[in-house]
Amino acid sequence: MDISFLVMWLGFALASYSVVGNDVIQTLGTFLTSNEKRVKWWILWLFSASVLSAVLIYGYVQGNISYGRLDKFVFPEQYAWYYLLPPIVLLAITRLGIPVSTTFMILTLFSLSDIPGDLPTMVNSVFDTDQQLGSMIQKSWMGYVVAFGAAIIIYLLITRLTEKFFLDNPITKNGRVFWTIAQWCSTGFLWSQWLTQDLANIYVYLRGGFETTPFGFGVSLAILVGLLAYIFYSRGGAV
Repeated sequence: MDISFLVMWLGFALASYSVVGNDVIQTLGTFLTSNEKRVKWWILWLFSASVLSAVLIYGYVQGNISYGRLDKFVFPEQYAWYYLLPPIVLLAITRLGIPVSTTFMILTLFSLSDIPGDLPTMVNSVFDTDQQLGSMIQKSWMGYVVAFGAAIIIYLLITRLTEKFFLDNPITKNGRVFWTIAQWCSTGFLWSQWLTQDLANIYVYLRGGFETTPFGFGVSLAILVGLLAYIFYSRGGAV
């Protein structure tokens, strides 16, 4: 009995909640925390959902929802039950409040040619940058290193100047408006960039979205927007 259709959509739903639930608070946590007392949760959700919808619709119209991150993946002909394990494990880890690499958790199985007896290949794919998983992990680690190094350098260069400036010049009403607008704009950009990177971890369950019909795309978008609403309503969940 072929259960691919059930596994694909159930896997998509589980991956959507576990990936978004784990990563959204890491990406939008500061934004949510700084606005939760003066902006209603549904306004914050509408803003984030609008960015998500725009990124998804643009990717779908361009024929590549994953923005190229799944181009080298060969999707299985049949989705067996064990493809549900990564999002389930990730969901359990998320409920414990532990941030984790969703790319590594979700895409590992899809990088293997033989499951489950291909452990040497799986280990090798993690370190081989010529393979899909190894290349993605290398880029992720390089991103972490660059971001960490840049953050320290920028902090050391500007923190004393900015702290002294704002202590000597308390923020005005017009200044507060400016920084609020700047925060929303920068958050929207950051959120959009995160989506172009991590949508692959979700849409891998729908064969990268390459064969998804307009109706199926609409359903997937509704699932993501609905789960995002729940996460905002619950103030970010466990993480």
